This record gives sequence, structure tokens and C-alpha cells, in this order.
Amino acid sequence: MNQSILFPDIQSWDEEKQAVLFSAQQSGALIQCLVDKQELEKLSGQVIGNAQQALEVFSQYRFDLEELAEELIEEEEFNSQGNIEVVS
Repeated sequence: MNQSILFPDIQSWDEEKQAVLFSAQQSGALIQCLVDKQELEKLSGQVIGNAQQALEVFSQYRFDLEELAEELIEEEEFNSQGNIEVVS
């Protein structure tokens, strides 16, 4: 694991994007990451009906999602808004 990328234990649900938002920090820069509801459902095999369920699934798979985000950050796979969209 690359210790230059840190993930604070902070996440939130974005209703408009239907995604869990979380942050990464690399060399002092804050990077917004997100994983959408469909990806969480695919990863968990569960149907997610509300924000609370999405956050619970995110917590269960946090380590895997952070590893995927770390790889995407290292490969500079930012979307047009400068965010990292986690997909497996």
C-alpha cells in the first residue's frame, strides 16, 4: 500500500449522484472519490434502497474500495471534474 495516499474515515451519501463520496489525500492535496450505488450493489450482491444501506455497504467494502481508488489515483484516472470514480 502506498503510504503517500491517505484515506480519512469520512464518507457521505450524495443523493443527486447516487454515490458515496469519500476523500483521499496525496502529498497534501485533497482528492474527491466516489463509488456509485450500482458499483456498491455489484460488489456486495445486495440491492441498496437508501443512503444508510449504501453507507453500510461502503463500510463493509471500504478496504477494497480504497485499494481500487489508490490504483486509479496512481494512474491519474481522474474524470472531467477532477474526481476519482471507483469501478472494479
